[in-house]
Formats: sequence, structure tokens, C-alpha cells
Amino acid sequence: MAEVRRVGMLTGGGDAPGLNGVIRAVTTKCIEDYDYEIVGLKRGWKSLLDPKPDTVMPLGVDDVRYILQEGGTILGSSRTNPYKNEGDAERVVRQMEDFGVDALVAIGGDDTLGVAKRLYDDFGVQVVGCPKTIDNDLSATDTTFGYDTAVSIATDAIDRLRTTARSHERVIVVEVMGRHAGWITWGAGLASAANVTLIPEVEPDLDEITRIFKERAENGEKWGLVAVSEGVTFSEDFVTQSAEKDEFGHVRLGGVAEGLAGEIEERTGIETRHVVLGHLQRGGTPTAFDRILSTRYGLRAAEAVKNGEWGKMVALRGNEIVTVDLSEATDETKTVPGDFYKVVETFFG
Repeated sequence: MAEVRRVGMLTGGGDAPGLNGVIRAVTTKCIEDYDYEIVGLKRGWKSLLDPKPDTVMPLGVDDVRYILQEGGTILGSSRTNPYKNEGDAERVVRQMEDFGVDALVAIGGDDTLGVAKRLYDDFGVQVVGCPKTIDNDLSATDTTFGYDTAVSIATDAIDRLRTTARSHERVIVVEVMGRHAGWITWGAGLASAANVTLIPEVEPDLDEITRIFKERAENGEKWGLVAVSEGVTFSEDFVTQSAEKDEFGHVRLGGVAEGLAGEIEERTGIETRHVVLGHLQRGGTPTAFDRILSTRYGLRAAEAVKNGEWGKMVALRGNEIVTVDLSEATDETKTVPGDFYKVVETFFG
């Protein structure tokens, strides 16, 4: 195990409220308690494959003191995959050596952490992972920072759309983020009292949705709200914006709300519109919960570096922040259980 003097930190994948909280906590603890030098590596894994003059960003306590309340990430991000092309992973390791980085804190979701795990397994890279996904779909941790903010934003949006839906006697279908896991939609649908909530884990029943809105109209409520995850399918295929895939093989989803709105209007005769929340769910100020959770994650990640807990990821288990193997974090997607979905089904109508 190589001695640690200089710690690098990067953020990969989509941004999430709370990333700067992790950066702040790792930087402060590593400098104040362990006397490490800290550098940010800008633009995720791309920083180690295609470095620019500004790639290495020295970080001091004063640089991060007031970033906790800021959304996004001061280190930038990308969806670069070092295992896409032969030889790129070796380049990453060599570039870390050239930058003098002895240990790495990788903050990201299953793609970013999957790369971290492979670099640890293949080359012995001294890496600690920190879970980041607003989708809350990493199985090794009870919750991830950014999720609470995303749910709050989606809930507020649906709350605001209710007055328009009622005033104009329309059904409004709201498309929420969630490719394979419907946690944001589940939370926002429940918190906003949406009339119907649809998630990827449960096949939608168009006949039942039609019945609900026809019955509402018969009772004088010719309006309503549907919260639907972008990953909901009415066949075996996702609804996509294009056939292009990112470097991890993911297609860009979008369009399920528009298709569903057309189907509801045709079946019920009620004017139906759709709204896509998209990147609004990622941006802005993190909630207090996400500021606190991201800070706790960052402090524990710094401890993991000091303790040499390589190939591990920090995770929330109950009230404790612990470390688990990166393999546990990336092996399985955490989806919404059936009994959770029954909670929102109780309020359909």
C-alpha cells in the first residue's frame, strides 16, 4: 500500500445536489486532520484521459468553505468511460501517477463507481467511492444525497400544476426522472397526492387509468395529475429521444409523458397535456437533508482514505455511515418494492 500524500477527487455522471457538500467535507477533513494535499480533477474520468491545462484544481479549506449550499459540482462532470476503448484504463493509471495522485475519491453513481471498482481490481488503484445518484437506486446504501432535493422539486412542480389542471379542466401528465427505478416518481407522486403514479417496476394498466379519470369526470372533477417515470414502458422498449447511446451504453429517455397524454385524451375525451421536468430536478440549492448527508459521506470518505479502506464505498446504514465493498454497490439496482407501490396505489383516483 503506497503512502498517501496527495488525494485526488472527481465527480462523474449527472450532477446531483450535494456534490459540493462531499467535496467540502473531504477537502476540509483531509487537510485539517490528516495534512494531505487535495486536488480536484475536473470533468470526471475525462480528467485522466484527456487532461486540459485546468484539469488539476488545487483545493484548500478556504476554496470550499461556502460551497455547501451550491448545486452542481465545482469540479465539473462527464460521462466518460475509461473501459470503452482498449488501453484507456492503463492511461488513467499512468495519468494519476503523472499528476502525483496517491489516492482517489470517486463520487458518482453505478457507472462511475463501476469504473472505480475495475481500476481497483485490475491495477490496485487506491480508490474510495462515494455514492451519488438522485435516482436513489444504489443497493448498498439506504439513501443517496440529491434524492431528497429531487423529490422536493418534483413535488413542488406537481403541486403548482394542480391549480392549472383544475382551472382548465385538464389532465396533466408529469414526466419525472427514473430509468429503471421509480424512487423519485414514487416519492413525488405520494407527497403531491397525484391521482395516478406510474413507475418502471410496475406495468401500467391503461384500462384502469382510463376508468379512474372517467369516474372523476362523472363526479365533476374533469381534471387530474399523473406522475410517470421516464423509464415506464408500455411495451418492451423504452421511449427515447434518439437512438444514440452514451459511453456506458445508455439511451437518452424522453417522451413517455407525451405518448401517455395522447392515450388518456383519446380514451377519456378529457383535454390532456404533458410536462417534462427534466434537468430541473437536478439543479438548484440542496435541501438541508442533502447538505447534512453529503457532509457525513465526505467526512467518512476522508476517514476511509486515512484508514486505507481501498475498494470500498461509503454508505448510509440506518443512522450510521459505514463502508462496503464497491462490488456490493454496483452489483444490483435498488428498485421500488411492491409494498411501497401499494402505498401510492391506495390514493389513486
